[in-house]
Amino acid sequence: MANIKPFSALRPDPALAAQICELPYDVMSSGEARETARGNELSFLRVSKPEIELPPDTNPYSPEVYARGAENLARLIRARALRLDPAPRFYLYRQTMNGRAQTGWVGAASCPEYLDSIIKKHELTRPDKEDDRVRHIEALNAQTGPVFLAYRATAFLDELMRLKTSEPPEIDFTARDGVRHSAWVVSDPAQIELVESEFGRVPDLYIADGHHRSAAAARVFQSRNGAGESATFLSVIFPHDQLKILPYNRVLKDWNGSTAAETLRKLETVFTVESPGRPDPARKHEIGFYAAGRWLTLRFHPQFTLVPDPVERLDANLLQKLALGPIFGIDDPRSSQRISFVGGIRGTAELEKLVDSGDRVCAFSMFPTTVEDLMSVADVGGIMPPKSTWFEPKLRDGMFCKMI
Repeated sequence: MANIKPFSALRPDPALAAQICELPYDVMSSGEARETARGNELSFLRVSKPEIELPPDTNPYSPEVYARGAENLARLIRARALRLDPAPRFYLYRQTMNGRAQTGWVGAASCPEYLDSIIKKHELTRPDKEDDRVRHIEALNAQTGPVFLAYRATAFLDELMRLKTSEPPEIDFTARDGVRHSAWVVSDPAQIELVESEFGRVPDLYIADGHHRSAAAARVFQSRNGAGESATFLSVIFPHDQLKILPYNRVLKDWNGSTAAETLRKLETVFTVESPGRPDPARKHEIGFYAAGRWLTLRFHPQFTLVPDPVERLDANLLQKLALGPIFGIDDPRSSQRISFVGGIRGTAELEKLVDSGDRVCAFSMFPTTVEDLMSVADVGGIMPPKSTWFEPKLRDGMFCKMI
């Protein structure tokens, strides 16, 4: 059962939240972060990507970078821009983008349950990225970015959420990208007990985004033998039916020594091809294909999709196994320089732009993986193919921090 605890969050002064809270550290380059934070001493990027305050040739994994992040966090606390709540609480965090809202519970998830796979994973992690987050947590003595978790929605938690969010939010601002961020505090002892006990009836939690953050938190927990607040990690936990995954599209650099016409003939051994096609696939097992200024619709032949394994029947896996590997020669999409991935938030127009410019020869527009797909894969201990999910909007760093 899920063991979710209240905690004393370090949170922004509501009047300053719009200046403080920023996109996660791992969705922008150091150069982009430097430009975003320019002229804003309160920007949380000075904590999450502190290399932006050092010379541009600074190694972002050098000790002085982590030390600068700790200094900047301490400075925000001294200035009371960030304030520590006096007692453990739960929180609610709502994001609204393009008229669509998703609301999650903010709490402290269990590192032992992560290690025991009660909190289920669907991605592999890279040691270097884990190391970076471990060093960041250790230097700051804090977890400054939440792990994005999901649970199968329950009527009781839905009703608690509805009642609490009918009240005015304590923090409410619209960021530069148009996404609105709102937060509520659950401080009543009876409500805290209800939330904790109801999560105790939730059988599993699923990592939607933040595999490196959760892995790093578990490593710190192990190295500290559970001392202090290291046994839990900062999480925002969403009911599954509020989440929407955007597609993660593919663009290819060349025809693997073949021609466009020959490649299309090979694709016809895997897909039924419809011309003209549409940019956005309408259903699972349908893919948009763009080349030479036109869209085709590709549908996997049925024999390839009628498999029981939830990993094997994912479109990203089928495309890799049946087309990208054998036809385009891309055996390892994680390391190949001949494939690029474009998050669905940028739309299919970005795919057309890349191909029409001559920078790429073709693009695959994917039907988005569903939350149910993700949970099914995690339930069997499976690993999703690389770049299978794109979650939007992103949780803001600085909205909640957890001291350890």
